[in-house]
Amino acid sequence: MKTFTLTTEQRIERPLAEVFSFFSDAHNLTEITPPWLDFVVLTPRPIEMEVGTLIDYRLKLRGIPVRWQSEITEWDPPHFFADKQRRGPYRCWIHQHKFVESNGATLVQDEVEYAVLGGQLINKLFVRPDIEKIFEYRSSKLQELLK
Repeated sequence: MKTFTLTTEQRIERPLAEVFSFFSDAHNLTEITPPWLDFVVLTPRPIEMEVGTLIDYRLKLRGIPVRWQSEITEWDPPHFFADKQRRGPYRCWIHQHKFVESNGATLVQDEVEYAVLGGQLINKLFVRPDIEKIFEYRSSKLQELLK
């Protein structure tokens, strides 16, 4: 299976503990996900984040309703966590979140390894541009929410 990787890094002028706390609340995903995805966290509050936690979502990709379930596969507060798609639109989706303290601010580093049906052509034409737009929106919203 051919996989693709997206990496991003963003500096947030807030302390590490505060930034990690924001990310460790799965319901905050709604705040940083573009509205055109109609993203909803289905798992009720509170979600106890730890290895093995399952989180269910509903969203629309290009207008098509999709259910998504992710599992927290690694949990190392306040520096790192990873999640993996258990059910959803991708053949593979592994998202690593790293948080690095930097002179009173926090570097948020993301690495997503993913695979799609249709391989490289579908990725280039549709999936990659969509994922990049989602992460650009996320970056903008994080700056707004955590200023």
